Amino acid sequence: MTRVPGNDKRRRLELFALSTCGWCRKMKRLLDELGVQYEFIDVDLLQGEEKERARAELKKWNPTGSCPTLVIDDGQEVIVGFQEEKAREVLN
Repeated sequence: MTRVPGNDKRRRLELFALSTCGWCRKMKRLLDELGVQYEFIDVDLLQGEEKERARAELKKWNPTGSCPTLVIDDGQEVIVGFQEEKAREVLN
């Protein structure tokens, strides 16, 4: 996971994304705009066992395995897809 620093560190945010996904880029921009610290992983850039582990972790939170998937506070909340209003509501 790559950590993106932010001013708001109250929550643990993990973003599963694809490097080629426009919706994933929009979610990263939204998180940057909100000033929250988060970690992300571009699953499609991984190889071998590392990719399989990331996919298994993603499917734990989102059985369809689609991206973006934002896991908040170890699964207390999970946002699947780019849902700007929901993300703003949960993170503000």
